[in-house]
Amino acid sequence: MTHTDSPTPDHIRAYRSENPNMRERDLADKLKISEAQLIAAQCGEGSVRIAAHPDKVMAAAQTLGEVMALTRNPSCVNEKVGTYDNYHSGLHASMILTEDIDLRIFPSHWQHAFMVEKETDAGTQRSLQVFDAAGDAVHKIFLRDGSDVAAFERAKNELRLDDQSQSMSVEARKPDETPKADVSKLDILQKEWARMTDTHQFMRLTSKLKMNRLGAYRIAGEPFVRALAPAAVDQMLHDVAASALEIMVFTGNRGCIQIHSGPINTLKAMGPWQNVMDPRFNLHLRLDHIAEVWAVDKPTQRGPAVSIEAFNATGGLIFQVFGVGKEGRDCRPAWGKLVAGLEGLNAKVSA
Repeated sequence: MTHTDSPTPDHIRAYRSENPNMRERDLADKLKISEAQLIAAQCGEGSVRIAAHPDKVMAAAQTLGEVMALTRNPSCVNEKVGTYDNYHSGLHASMILTEDIDLRIFPSHWQHAFMVEKETDAGTQRSLQVFDAAGDAVHKIFLRDGSDVAAFERAKNELRLDDQSQSMSVEARKPDETPKADVSKLDILQKEWARMTDTHQFMRLTSKLKMNRLGAYRIAGEPFVRALAPAAVDQMLHDVAASALEIMVFTGNRGCIQIHSGPINTLKAMGPWQNVMDPRFNLHLRLDHIAEVWAVDKPTQRGPAVSIEAFNATGGLIFQVFGVGKEGRDCRPAWGKLVAGLEGLNAKVSA
């Protein structure tokens, strides 16, 4: 089902002019529209509607030089500085694989895209923004001082669509999938979990058993999972920063997952947000959105893959953290010890 509600594009632009310092996502929420509808209202006046398929967007991204990549969900924002390269296209999943910008892309959710130019106190801010069918942000690319502006202009002309209307219809936002578990299949879950040789096998296992990630965690028990207190996430971030341990932080939505691999150094709490504020990596995490946290141990051919995984109150995955396991930089043993020392949850979590 789709809907195209008021306010009109004129009203949207007027409201934006009256609130120049408000973030686009907050503006859209105030107007009760999607962020894509907010951007669409600027078509011809700062934004250009472009082809949204990852093959087109990533081809353009690889010409822009050093930029900032941003992927988020309502509770976590992952921002990485780097250069797009090494794109691998796929029908169901695509990838960008570099040391700095590491993405898993799901093309079916790349439905709307825009090149955006916005005047700020610091000058013209240029970005490429992709949205899903509900008009929610999937992935954004922001140019920096050293980026190739000429390449941005070329991409804008090459990807420009004939449709430059200022109104758009969006689908209703899909809710988070609630936890799905089947206690009658617990023995099968535990036996096949113990036989895994790769973390990617886990989702196939839960799908076969008609469960999902959080549902399986709630019934699996030790040694596979351990419930942690929500406060353990902040404790983990401080412990990682203090130890100079290298971690992998997975942040995503239905259309894109962005991965930071490396240490974190500077933490700065602001209200409900805990923030990593490093020169080439920023993470913004709403601690008050964390309802469940699990320490998860999955066997692989290279040893156990231990993760911390945080979920919101409706069962949505906020983010995952693993220890870096690259050759010459294997932090997994130290990461495992850090996770083992985190505060457990005494209360039983219902399946």
